Amino acid sequence: MAKFRLSRRAVIRGAGSIAIALPWLEAMGPSRYVRAAGTAAKRFVTVFQPGGTVIDKWRPTGTETAPVYGQILAPLTPIQNKLLIVDGLQMSSAVGEQHQSGILAWLTGTIQAGGGTGYATGPSIDQVLASKLSLNKKLQSLQMAVRFATGKSHGLLSPINAANFENTTKFAPIPPQLDPQAIWTSLFGSLTPTTGTTTGPDPVAARRKSILDFVDKKYVTLSARLGASDKAKLDDHLAKIRLLEQSITITTATTATCMAPTKVDTTGYNPTSGLKSADDGSLVDTATDSAIPKVGQFMMDMAVMALACDMTGVVSFQWSDTEAKHTFPWLGLMNHHHFYQHDGGFQPIQCAQIDTWYSTMHLYLLQAMAKVDMGGHTLLDESVVFFGSEISTPNTHQKLNMPFMLAGGGGGLRTGRWVSYPNLPSHNGLLVSIFNLFSDTRTTFGTAQYATGPLANIV
Repeated sequence: MAKFRLSRRAVIRGAGSIAIALPWLEAMGPSRYVRAAGTAAKRFVTVFQPGGTVIDKWRPTGTETAPVYGQILAPLTPIQNKLLIVDGLQMSSAVGEQHQSGILAWLTGTIQAGGGTGYATGPSIDQVLASKLSLNKKLQSLQMAVRFATGKSHGLLSPINAANFENTTKFAPIPPQLDPQAIWTSLFGSLTPTTGTTTGPDPVAARRKSILDFVDKKYVTLSARLGASDKAKLDDHLAKIRLLEQSITITTATTATCMAPTKVDTTGYNPTSGLKSADDGSLVDTATDSAIPKVGQFMMDMAVMALACDMTGVVSFQWSDTEAKHTFPWLGLMNHHHFYQHDGGFQPIQCAQIDTWYSTMHLYLLQAMAKVDMGGHTLLDESVVFFGSEISTPNTHQKLNMPFMLAGGGGGLRTGRWVSYPNLPSHNGLLVSIFNLFSDTRTTFGTAQYATGPLANIV
């Protein structure tokens, strides 16, 4: 029997000239490239801050239950009772390229594929949790980034900037959304802020749904003719189409808790500025860099409302990629972050200044979550927020004493403390502990040799 062959043109013709991107299938021929204790918490948020920290300016003093915040964490003092500072962990699963292996391992606990050239080798915790937390919601998860792919990746998804990975056998990287205005329209464009109802049937959404229904039926027929490997890939692709269909059909009404955040004028901010970046960061987009604080707060407002409106149970927020080759005009720092880390020689004063500013932004997010009343408790109370970075020490790229923080109250998380672990245990144990806060009772996660049990003293 002749082997079944398939061309992309044939698929597109069979789908009525509706262009829906397919994964590469073996039937299409060889690929030209390969990409390698309390009530359970209800919401999960991850926040990535690049470049590690100046550890002696970050680490608190005092005692576990009465920590005294130093320069970098000082802005977070007003919400200290909702924070758990997790000190003394090493990211031992960050095996690969210096920065890349760190951002890949942060949420996956896995080593980098390809000996330092590929992506993560397992799913990220946010995507594993999303299958439970976002069941029957508009979005399985929401990924956003402010100043993304600023250097060598030239605006494109790359191992140097990817933090989120699908919970599938391929562990595909998930690109963040970058355009704040497009995000607002996608999330809140159909909300009516005054009547408390949606605007009614959306003809554009109805048209999109009919297209997806048609494509789904065509591809189901195609699936029956494929080999086992191609069928698995296509079935995974169809599952994503069904998730897209779900996001179109689920509507959200304005309530006292759920309302569209105020739109912010982001004129001058170019979300795709990274496409014109230089490897060394020498091309500066001052207008876009100057808008980072405003855009970041706008995106955090949208993230909070996406959770409050129950559009999703999982949000991932990146301030930048691991290169962070953008400037900080509002701080008077006109060289990029990587320059202050080590490209221009380690400059701890400037690095601490940048990290302190990030703490003010973390405060903004946590206070916004604490203001949302979910019925006798706040959005922050039922959530877990995980703050992390890809390295600990900017000038050496070490991943010892990682600057991790947890916030919220979900799952019995005991906050208002500073917990320091001796002997530098693997951060995989922290990932397991986070799973446990969501009543996921697993005891290991990530690459087997680093997959430890949960940490003590989290709950």
